Amino acid sequence: MAEITRIFFATDLHGSEKCFLKFLNAGKFYKSNIIIMGGDITGKLMIPIVEEAGGKYHATFSDSRHDVSNEKELHELESQIRLAGFYPYLTNPQEMQEMQHDEKKVESLFKKLMLDTVQRWVDLAEQRLKGTGISVYITGGNDDLREITPILQSSDFVIDPEERVLDLDSRYKMLSTGWSNPTPWKTPRECSEEELGAKIEGMASQIHDFKNVIFNLHVPPIDSGLDTCPRLDENLKPIIVGGEISVGPGGSSAIRAAIEKHQPLVGLHGHIHESKGFVKIGRTLCFNPGSEYSEGILRGVLVDLDDGQVKNFLFTQG
Repeated sequence: MAEITRIFFATDLHGSEKCFLKFLNAGKFYKSNIIIMGGDITGKLMIPIVEEAGGKYHATFSDSRHDVSNEKELHELESQIRLAGFYPYLTNPQEMQEMQHDEKKVESLFKKLMLDTVQRWVDLAEQRLKGTGISVYITGGNDDLREITPILQSSDFVIDPEERVLDLDSRYKMLSTGWSNPTPWKTPRECSEEELGAKIEGMASQIHDFKNVIFNLHVPPIDSGLDTCPRLDENLKPIIVGGEISVGPGGSSAIRAAIEKHQPLVGLHGHIHESKGFVKIGRTLCFNPGSEYSEGILRGVLVDLDDGQVKNFLFTQG
């Protein structure tokens, strides 16, 4: 009798180092030798830490000013900023003034901090998990710059599964993409539904039997209950109807069509943080573990596979 394959899946960390460190620990903690990060790994904000006279510094984030007076407190502040999903940047009043009038400089600094962090995370994964028997898969999501791809692909340990069909073990294959259908935010990795469908079909055409196949697709299938999110107006503000926020589907029709056509064993999704859950589409059991990265909480799902069936699953948080 073959052993059960246990997968740990999480997604949408958005730069939270606290959640990433928990992700690296998840394989050992949950006794899973396959851990998958489903996209949107980078943060959205740079936090300047401004140097003052006398070796003091201050920074403002999360609606609070933070003052430090020595090197130890400075390192603690930098760590606190990283754990929250932001990028700390040491600067001075003169450079702060320059940045207020130079948007290109701010963008360049932010991009460098982002890419440096991805490299550091890849290095951490290698240092902590190489030789443990745990396989690590990390793909970008629609919010992630395409420039992170060479960093992920430069590792001889971390695997970027983007637009590839990979063998997870001797029985299970996985196809993956972090690309999304169009969003109101015009993010770096989004395309038309037709293009998204073509990406998936290009991978699916390499597979002859979908009995033991996993679709690792960042966006949930449309109208699945895993894609329910606030509806937005032209100013990207929630639409209020009858005193309540109006909600609707934010998933992909191309992804739903691919799942309905090929009927893989499992669908792993994210993208819509507030729609944790699972749903069956034909024989395919689809999951969205949700995301609470801003609170430092790693949401995930453990999935036990047993030759053509999902033996068990468990949503996790911690």
